[in-house]
Order: sequence, then structure tokens, then C-alpha cells
Amino acid sequence: MQPIGPFQESAVFIKNLNFSYDSRLILEDVNLDIFPLDSICVVGPNGGGKTTLVKLILGLLHPDSGTVQIYGGSPEDARLRMGYVPQYAQYDSSFPISVLEVVSMGCLGRSFTGRYSREDRAQAMDSLEETGLADIAGRPFASISGGQRQRVLIARALAAKGDILILDEPTANIDHESEMHFFELLTRLNQRMIILMVTHDVGFASTFFKRIACVNKQVKIHPTSALTGDMIREMYGGDQQMIRHDHCCGPEGHTYG
Repeated sequence: MQPIGPFQESAVFIKNLNFSYDSRLILEDVNLDIFPLDSICVVGPNGGGKTTLVKLILGLLHPDSGTVQIYGGSPEDARLRMGYVPQYAQYDSSFPISVLEVVSMGCLGRSFTGRYSREDRAQAMDSLEETGLADIAGRPFASISGGQRQRVLIARALAAKGDILILDEPTANIDHESEMHFFELLTRLNQRMIILMVTHDVGFASTFFKRIACVNKQVKIHPTSALTGDMIREMYGGDQQMIRHDHCCGPEGHTYG
């Protein structure tokens, strides 16, 4: 589906969104545009609504009111265009599944038979090659390191051939060296796809992302260059309020209202 009307410029368009769990308001009057080849770091306190926002974009949750559009259509219609890397991979460590088989799962959404084709296997291997893991394709998924698992999950998302990559706390359980390689990979991927990542590692992530989305019931967008200690204290409950929220960020840059 081609974008129409107000969705011509935005890959992800959210307007006047409200969402509640059991009558408790989680997100209020959220407005957000994500543009082609954007990279956004989603930060904020625990319980502020970060993961809920991601699930609304993925179509796993539905807003009480407001609009969520992905390339001009519903999130459900756009699921094949979005790759998702969860914070924790839920798997049975005793289940004999290989790295290649995990990555091949990313191709299932395009199959009408539920089976992998020769092209699917080739796409899975290409994704492993891109993430630097082709040499461990045959190894059991349970036997590899935490950093390698995260890259395998990214490869699975790439195998789906989407153009939006969404990651939820992907660096929570990997070491510093693995984190460096991880962001180098994201930098390459951002040349062809949108990167949206939830993280608490604000300082390190700020060297990569173009914009920061502060989520604490509402969503405020800042350019990465605006990141300061005062901003971090504000997001996480500090007593200083130094960041203006009367500005907007677009593909042209940063402007004040």
C-alpha cells in the first residue's frame, strides 16, 4: 500500500494516541513521526511506557484512541515490513535448534506452506553473513554467547526483508566489546532501514542515534545533540528541569516552537 494524505513523509505516524491498562493511563496524547532512514533511541524510566509504545507500533496492542499508521496502513498490514528483536529470547535451552534455523524463522511470514524454500535458506545465510555470523550457522543456538544471540536475532529480523528494525533493550546482557560491534552493525543497517531502539544506555547510544524519544506517559522528541546531564535527570526523576519541550524534530533538523 502506498502512503497517502498526511502519511507521505512519515514511515511511522502516531497522532493523539492514548492507551490504558486496566483503566490506568500508560500513554497520553502521543504524537510521533518516524521518517525513512531515521534512527531513534527510546529512553525513559521503568513503567514510563517504552515497551508499550513499541507494541503499539508493532500492532501487538491497540490504542484506546488516536492513530497509528505504518507506511499509510495499519500496523497489522505492515508487519512484514518490521523486524523485531525482543529484550529476552524465549527458548528452551535443551531444544536442538541451530543458529541457521533460528534465522530462517524470519522467512516464515512470507511462506504459504509453512516450510522453508531454497530461497529462504539463502536469505537466512545472507543475513548471517551480514551480521558476521555465517561461520556459526550450524552451531546450537543455546551454545553461543549473549552478544552472538543478539546478532542472530537481528539476522532473523533481516531475513524477513523489512525496512524497520525495532529493538527492545538489546544491549542489556552483552559486554562492552560486543556492544561496540553491535552499534557498528546498526550503523551499517541504518543506511537502508529505520532503527528504533529501546535502551537505558543513553550515553553510549547517543553516539549513534539521530534523535531521542523520551517516554514517560507522554513522548518528547529531542535531537541527540540536546542530550545533557540535566536531560537525563529529568527523564529519570531528577530535581532539575532544564530541557525545553516546545520544539520539534523533522528530517530537516531541529526547530523551536
